[in-house]
Amino acid sequence: RERLKKAAERFSNEGYAVLRYDFGGSGESDDSPVTVKNYSDDLRSAIKYVRERGYENVGLLGESLGGLASILAYDENIKSLVLWSSITSSKVPDLYRNDEEEIERKGFVIKKKDGKDFKIPKEYFDERRTINQKEILSKIKCPVLIIHGSEDDAVPFEDCKNALRYLPKGSKLEVIEGARHKLEEKINEVISISLDWFKKYLN
Repeated sequence: RERLKKAAERFSNEGYAVLRYDFGGSGESDDSPVTVKNYSDDLRSAIKYVRERGYENVGLLGESLGGLASILAYDENIKSLVLWSSITSSKVPDLYRNDEEEIERKGFVIKKKDGKDFKIPKEYFDERRTINQKEILSKIKCPVLIIHGSEDDAVPFEDCKNALRYLPKGSKLEVIEGARHKLEEKINEVISISLDWFKKYLN
């Protein structure tokens, strides 16, 4: 996704080492079912990879479901978190409501996105139902920046607002006026805000 490539290039130009990767089942990665557990396990492997190469000050930037994976993969040695339009609480995705009969009958649904077929098992929808916002956010010890578009119709604004109740002192919610879920309308502003956050908390 070009917005994430752009962010990685901008951070790299500012002197940060950046690891950008595809979750399993996405992009050029091997096929695997889309589940919250698989995504968070992938990220834990990525964190292990960079630490084995000597990087100690590690920060995470996650978008949407990737934001939830960042929360779940967090450990106390992570220095900073930036979440773009992140999922932080329970919800039955609209996809389930639209395809409930097929999912219950087959145990999964196939959806096409970005020219690729994604296999989404029933497990994913069960995981999304059981997210406990207080439980997953209260374990985080580093300051967290949440960036949310004012026109986001995928993740409710109230979820992000409520998230601050459970995050450490210094955490912040930045609302981007006119931006939708992908934040593409104001992506340069979003990247600049994210970079400033890492400069403050990751260095």
